[in-house]
Amino acid sequence: MAQAPSKAVAIRLSDLNTPAMRTFHMTWLAFFLCFFGWFGIAPLMAVVRDELGLTKAQIGNTVIASVAITVLARLLVGWLCDRVGPRLCYTVLLVLGSLPVMGIGFAHDYTSFLIFRLAIGAIGASFVITQYHTSQMFAPNCVGTANATTAGWGNLGGGITQMAMPLLLAAMLGLGVSAHWAWRLAMVVPGALLFVSGIAYYFVTQDTPGGNFAQLRAQGVPVGSAGMRGTFLLAMRDPRVWALFVAYGACFGVELTINNVAALYFHDSFKLSVQGAGIVAGLHGSMNIFARTLGGFVSDRVGVQRGLRGRVSVLFVTLLLEGVLLFGFSRMTLLPSAIFFYIAFSLFVSMSCGATYAVVPMMNKKALGSIAGIVGAGGNMGAVLAGLLFRSDAIRTADAFLYLSLAVTASAVVALAVRFSPEEERAANLEMRASLAARGALRPSSVGLQIEPAE
Repeated sequence: MAQAPSKAVAIRLSDLNTPAMRTFHMTWLAFFLCFFGWFGIAPLMAVVRDELGLTKAQIGNTVIASVAITVLARLLVGWLCDRVGPRLCYTVLLVLGSLPVMGIGFAHDYTSFLIFRLAIGAIGASFVITQYHTSQMFAPNCVGTANATTAGWGNLGGGITQMAMPLLLAAMLGLGVSAHWAWRLAMVVPGALLFVSGIAYYFVTQDTPGGNFAQLRAQGVPVGSAGMRGTFLLAMRDPRVWALFVAYGACFGVELTINNVAALYFHDSFKLSVQGAGIVAGLHGSMNIFARTLGGFVSDRVGVQRGLRGRVSVLFVTLLLEGVLLFGFSRMTLLPSAIFFYIAFSLFVSMSCGATYAVVPMMNKKALGSIAGIVGAGGNMGAVLAGLLFRSDAIRTADAFLYLSLAVTASAVVALAVRFSPEEERAANLEMRASLAARGALRPSSVGLQIEPAE
């Protein structure tokens, strides 16, 4: 039986000639645009609320809708990645996902707005494809860094949209467009970008270093999976997957919730303008430009020294600090101190996300797509549950942050339930040594994690 070509053992940002690096750049860019479309309406909610006459409960329902559908979508695309490959999955998701993003401008009341928000949430499944695709391309010595960086730079879209969409709205108003049409036309921009990126993804990437799934299967190379029973059920029976499901709900679920509520919170609680609140709120997502990569990098480095258990320890520590700092943010009443805790908490949210998906590729590789889908769905389930706190008229927003911080802290303990057998540790160590040897970096001080320019 033919063997698949080796995975990349280093990340060289300026190299666009290899399949791994073309995939690296296309995945983070596509995910960035998905985040831009997914949360593009969030910083404009003060305007939408006034025009459509939305109540706090109705706004909360739209927040939940935007992340609830993603739970099912992530489970589905994880399975599809194992069957048809990430290239086709991403192409279809981007093209179809662009339609409700542009179409939300047709919303004229609470019900229609809710339906569009629900439909837009499906593009959040792009995360699973991003992680699956880079896991196919990069070796164990740098896969945590690759996964964290592509996801982090993609998540950056959640921060940039908080800043960019209010400015785009202001530009529309400055051109004489009425308030009724300005926010609607502004949403056409991310939708159009999503459509174009879907076409580009099909032509620029391939499923694995050796080619696409259909081609490799025809050559006898084992890739992905031919059936759901062999992957999805296998993943579901592993309790470690559900521990990571909870952990990811406590970091990415919190990140999604903050993306949806932060601008409105700073606008209402600290009396900032729509533009000012958007800029401050955007600091949360902007941490992804480096923080998620940092989480994956630290996990990779500790993984070389302490094995798979070391990766789990990194996840525990980052989640614990996230919970503590979120507690501090919830108690702040002065803007400068609130911003300080907001930034510090956001750092560990992103690091926790990176640390989670530095563990995922080390799980059962026969069910990688399904595991990535289930864990990714945990992020959205966490966002759904958190959204319930923010829709209640009986709970102040600051207190909702407090309760959320306690849940995050408890989830850090759950993460410690992820354990690996001695056989799994040995197998992972052998694979790690092989990838380091391929890179010529067997010394412990040189673990193959540098992000390098092309040679």
